[in-house]
Amino acid sequence: MLQAHSSRSLSPTHTTSSLPELRTFLVHLASERGLAANSLLAYRRDLEDLERYLKERGRTPINAEADDFRLYLQHQTRIGQSTRTVARRLAAIRVFLRFLPTLGHDRAYVLQQLERPKPEQSLPKILSRTQVNQLIAAPNPKSILFARDVAILELLYACGLRATELCELGLRDVNLQVGCVRVLGKGSKERMVPIGQAGVEAAQRYLLECRPKLDKRRGERFFLSRTGQSLERVGLWMLVEKYGRKSGLLKSISPHTLRHCFATHLIGGGADLRVVQELLGHSDIATTQIYTHVDQDRLKAIHQKYHPREQKLSPPALGKE
Repeated sequence: MLQAHSSRSLSPTHTTSSLPELRTFLVHLASERGLAANSLLAYRRDLEDLERYLKERGRTPINAEADDFRLYLQHQTRIGQSTRTVARRLAAIRVFLRFLPTLGHDRAYVLQQLERPKPEQSLPKILSRTQVNQLIAAPNPKSILFARDVAILELLYACGLRATELCELGLRDVNLQVGCVRVLGKGSKERMVPIGQAGVEAAQRYLLECRPKLDKRRGERFFLSRTGQSLERVGLWMLVEKYGRKSGLLKSISPHTLRHCFATHLIGGGADLRVVQELLGHSDIATTQIYTHVDQDRLKAIHQKYHPREQKLSPPALGKE
């Protein structure tokens, strides 16, 4: 746990790799492509894992052949990594190989031989509207953090925010008079998301009753921890998971579960897919389309209403053929 904590405290572009090319690549992703810290950490972990595997075989990502990369990906599958993880690691390899020519390493022939595995189509777990209300009602009214925790759960569901996006909300990003938040998403892309009446009321109560007691350092972040520090992602995940257990809902519930609920319930209510894509901050609508497969009740209702085999046929009149 101590080792994991210390590695997280380092810069996302810091790496234990012996390859200067990897360090340069991470700096490129951060400065030129504007990737978020979590994305940089994922690239770093994936490529460091690849480097360790290749090093044991006397290779590096700079001189490895396509078969070396295939063996690495097969090894990942054998040790139990999911198809999604293997696909992500292949994607990291491909992006790194495409970058290497800028440093004088031509790896185009290797890149052409690496195929993309078909990712698993795993559907996200969601809560019903009743269950979401049950979750939001879980915080203890006697707790000094009651108003904060309710506001957190309300905004996660009302806005479909990622964990990092909620933690990084500033006071200036939340406009309760207009009823919207300014969100800085992946790739530093900015979007405006409505809050809704319930979210506005919860946020107002938090600002009035709770935040002044926590804000000992005049911080700029909207949500603060018990000690007055900026709320961290780990603390947010633990908070949501705690109320998930208390509510007796899913065994594993996270801030992203409420993001899934936000999207699924909007689409289930008839919202346009392009609008949901914009609210979620997805760059590719294919990412948003997964939520059209989640709302099974709506799909069944549409099928029963419009499919000709579901229509009730009038019985033939007696005595006629």
